[in-house]
Amino acid sequence: GSRGLGDVYKRQTFMGAVTENYVAQQLAAKGYDLYYWESSSTAELDFVLQKGNQIVGVEVKKGEHVRSRSLSVFVDSYKPAYSVRLSLKNFGEKDGLKSVPLYAAFCV
Repeated sequence: GSRGLGDVYKRQTFMGAVTENYVAQQLAAKGYDLYYWESSSTAELDFVLQKGNQIVGVEVKKGEHVRSRSLSVFVDSYKPAYSVRLSLKNFGEKDGLKSVPLYAAFCV
C-alpha cells in the first residue's frame, strides 16, 4: 500500500527520537550529565555537555541532512570551544564543529 504524508512524518519523528535516545544512552554511559538547551522557544539543542570548565553543544541528526540553525544560535550565544554534530556523515572538523558518525557516539 501507499503511505500518506502523515505516516512518513510519524516515521521520521519516531526515528529521530530513537536516534536521540541511542545517543543519550551512549553519553550517559560515559558519565556525562545530560542537559538540553532552548532559546526563547526559537532554537533547541539536543544535548549540552560539560567537559571540565567548558560547555559543548551536541546536535543529533538521524540522517545526512545536517543543517541546524539551533546549533548556530547556541554557538553564537555561548561561544563554546567546539561543538559536536552526530549524523550519518563521516568524521570531520570545520570551524569548531566536530562531525562524528552516529555509530561512534561513544567517542564524544
